[in-house]
Amino acid sequence: MDKKIISRPAAFLDRDGVLVRDTGYVYRIEDLEILPGVPEALKLLHDHGFLLIVISNQAGVARGYYTPEDVDHFHAELQKRLQDQLGFPLDGIYYCPHHPQGSVFEYSMVCSCRKPGTALIEKAGQDFAIDWEHSVMVGDRASDVECGLKAGVKGIQIESDQYEGHATPHVKVRDLWEAAQWTIQNRST
Repeated sequence: MDKKIISRPAAFLDRDGVLVRDTGYVYRIEDLEILPGVPEALKLLHDHGFLLIVISNQAGVARGYYTPEDVDHFHAELQKRLQDQLGFPLDGIYYCPHHPQGSVFEYSMVCSCRKPGTALIEKAGQDFAIDWEHSVMVGDRASDVECGLKAGVKGIQIESDQYEGHATPHVKVRDLWEAAQWTIQNRST
């Protein structure tokens, strides 16, 4: 008997500035600060059937500020804290360690996984059955929004005085909670 694979929409989420406070190259556990409203937003998306998938550039690896092991340790702690609060984990965390001007040779390169490249979203599409039509990418940088749009999903920009504005998002919001509400309300459009 064949099993029917049911696809689910995904909320692709940038990490720094969306889930956690962005203080610049965040990797130490003591600097992990989940932003207000994030657990509630994740629960709302989860309860409406969305996969929760982090897509993050971590150029600090290529720049030699921290190691892939540091990133993995940080992500494990983020997963633990969110699961403790929510009762479920994020579905996936994907990150790019590369940067063209990196100082660590093996990570100093142009790649397709660094946003606005779409390789990380494509990898998630190999790992999960994704309903692309109803999926979103939420980020606070132009590269996040552009990545989502290039992957064929709605781009949602969290406004930030730290980064440049964006001409192309489907909507600009204050935070992940507002992004989650907009996503649920506009799911069929």
